[in-house]
Amino acid sequence: MRTPGTRMHAEMAEQPDVLAQLADRRADRAAAIAAARPEPLHGIVLVARGSSDQAAIYGRYALEAAVGRPVALAAPSLHTLYGSEADYRGYLAVATSQSGRTPEIVSVLGAMREAGATTVAITNAGEAPLADEADVLIDLRAGEERAVPATKTFTAQVAAFALVAEALGTVPWTGRDWERLPAAVASVLADDLPAREAAEGLVDAAGIVSVGRGYLYAIALEAALKLKETTSILAQGYSAADLRHGPIAVIERDFPVLAFDAPGPAAEDMSALRAELAERGARMLRVGVGAGQLPVPEGLAEPFVAIPGVVRAQQLARELALARGLEPDAPVGLRKVTPTS
Repeated sequence: MRTPGTRMHAEMAEQPDVLAQLADRRADRAAAIAAARPEPLHGIVLVARGSSDQAAIYGRYALEAAVGRPVALAAPSLHTLYGSEADYRGYLAVATSQSGRTPEIVSVLGAMREAGATTVAITNAGEAPLADEADVLIDLRAGEERAVPATKTFTAQVAAFALVAEALGTVPWTGRDWERLPAAVASVLADDLPAREAAEGLVDAAGIVSVGRGYLYAIALEAALKLKETTSILAQGYSAADLRHGPIAVIERDFPVLAFDAPGPAAEDMSALRAELAERGARMLRVGVGAGQLPVPEGLAEPFVAIPGVVRAQQLARELALARGLEPDAPVGLRKVTPTS
């Protein structure tokens, strides 16, 4: 009988290699994106669902900061259910789907292309229908992902959005960050004891709040999704700012909080939030650079800390599912491709 969680574990272990090969191709893909860029560029719209949506939220931060133009997340149902039409001339539309086969994402990108957008597809399936609607394809080449929770495809999507951002504008990271990234992820993967110890304290948790800010906000959202789908615990992700606008009321003594931070502009605010939550008696689990219960390596620019940070969240989700006697590879009632339309 197969040991639970082996597929998820194996696919997580492939992440350093997946990220390294994407870094090796970044100059080529960046040149293709730069060549296709609309001039003038009015704005960027991102199309995604599910786990890919969290990667797109990361992309929103990276892209808007890089290009100085508005970046919005599309509302796909406006196109598929309500027949909305918009003029996308001068826009770059970036759609991301791990499978490349979600009908909704394919049709919306196609509609945007017909309405004048220059289109980019980020997918792990270069022969999938989504690629046919793209002027530029970023094929993640992560290999088949059989576990239902997305791991290697998600971190590759985040890296792909970083690639698009640097192709279009000025970014707060350098080639050295790309060079260091695979080793940083490998370092986290080689040390799963912190995640196992954290999971032991969460077995009976009724809920978890996951929180971050800036580039790590998307990672907090993805961590909550991974925890929900693998452990059946009600986990909710928030930005540090939004948490203060009401939801903080649910956090009382011993309530678990997974907090993501990194050196950078958001660090001071996250530090203040952790102190406030500690005063409320929260059970804090910090995912941070060189410190905290779930450490990540030093030496990466703030936006790139998101990637080893989310790998810590993947570890925690898998270990907690196993501790609760569940199968993280195939959570009950879920499947790999969700055919929304």
